[in-house]
Formats: sequence, C-alpha cells, structure tokens
Amino acid sequence: MRYLRDGSGPPLVLLHGLLGYSFSWRYAMPVLARQFTVYAVDMLGAGFSDRPRDLDCRLRQNAARLLRFIDAAGIAKCDLLGTSHGGAVAMMGAALVPETIGRLILVAPVNPWSSHGKTLAGLLSKTPIASLFVCAAHFQIAQRLVLRRMYGDTTRIRPGTLEGYAAPLAVPGALDYGLSVLRSWTRDLQELKSILPRIAHIPTLLIWGDADAAVDPSSAVRLQENFKQCRLVIFEGVGHLPYEETPEQFNNVVIEFLLATKSGKNGTTTG
Repeated sequence: MRYLRDGSGPPLVLLHGLLGYSFSWRYAMPVLARQFTVYAVDMLGAGFSDRPRDLDCRLRQNAARLLRFIDAAGIAKCDLLGTSHGGAVAMMGAALVPETIGRLILVAPVNPWSSHGKTLAGLLSKTPIASLFVCAAHFQIAQRLVLRRMYGDTTRIRPGTLEGYAAPLAVPGALDYGLSVLRSWTRDLQELKSILPRIAHIPTLLIWGDADAAVDPSSAVRLQENFKQCRLVIFEGVGHLPYEETPEQFNNVVIEFLLATKSGKNGTTTG
C-alpha cells in the first residue's frame, strides 16, 4: 500500500474517494501537516498501490485493510478524514475498532440516505456495461466530463488536476477496484447503516457542498442524526471535492474542528 507522510503531531489519516488517490489531498496535506502527522494512503487496488487479483473490495474488507495499515504504521490512535467512498470506509473502520479512532471528518461520505450513485452502481455491476465504461474511461473527454461534474464551479479546476487523476489509469487494472466496490454497493450500505450506533459517540465533522452531484446533500442531516456530537458545515456553490474547489475554506474548517475542545455541541453551518 503506497502512502504519503508529512508533518508532526497527532496522527491524521486521509482516505480518498472511489476514483481518487493520495493526489486528492495535494492542497490539504501541506496545511494540515503543520500541526498533525498526516498519512495519505492509496487504498490497495487504487492509485499507485498494488492491485492484487481478485481483491475483495467490500466495505468491511477495505476498512479492515485500512486498520492493518494503521497498525503497521505504529499508530495507536488517530483521527480519520475520509471523502466520498473513503468516508464510508472511515465509518466502517471506526465501527470495527472504535477505541482506535479519536474523531471523524467525513466529506460528502457515501451513506444509506443518498439516492445518488445507486442507479450507476446497479448499471456498472453488469459486465457488458462495465466493460464499456472501462473503455470510455481511458479517453480524456470522458475523464474531463467526470471531473467537471465533481465541481460546483468548473472555473475552479486548477491546471494539472485532470492529468493528476488520469495518471494511475496507465497502470493495468486501474478501474477494477472501483467496479469491484460498486458490485457490493447496496449490501455495503445496508451494513453501514446497521453499524452506525457503534460510532455514535465519536466526535464528527460533516462537510458538504450544496452543489454536490455525487452524494446527495440532503442526506447530510439524516446522517448527522446518527451522531451525538456532530457538526455539519455546508459550502455554498461547491461540488463534491471541497478540498480541491475551495481548499482554504476547507482547511480552515478542518483545523478549527480538530483544535477545538470536544464540547459535544451539535450544529449546522453554511459558509
């Protein structure tokens, strides 16, 4: 498993989304590393990590591999920051070993109350359609369309973004991980819903863009209700990647949360 490490202080592990890798955190990691020891992983099967054949990519198995990484890195306790599918992995990992996770920061995490993605997951679980998707994904026009859909304001896409996300596609089997995840999507969400009571006590920050086209922003409040200490911050006009689209605003909110005392107060902030 490939990972990046920077900084010093309390450990903070960053988990990318389904089509991302550690590249996703290029604007967050240098800032967070000023006060934390930051680990940005490429999940096994994604980015530039190894791609074992027949890798089990169900949510629980992904979370178990993350926890083995944390143990191998010598981390006794850490905070988890996960985005999209990585947010679901973070929640599942916290449920498996709640004593190891101090706080959760979840950025538009995949969750049982979002209707976005369910239709796509059903379609891509079918072999002919999945094969067509794999072929199309290697064309730059398709990559550009997907990237633009992730932003609330496409003028905020910075130079090098498309090239960065396209880089791992040159590795054989680059999309196998994502397609494998989608095959167990419905079952994984059912299991995720069932384990949420195990992590209800963990102080949690939810961050969403109100223009998110990937994970339904309206699901944020439903998810928030499952935590006893949970703050919800909504960025206006921002899409699915706030850590890239408005990185300064994102970093400020995350650092404020991590440095704050565990007050136990719930709240929703629009910014």
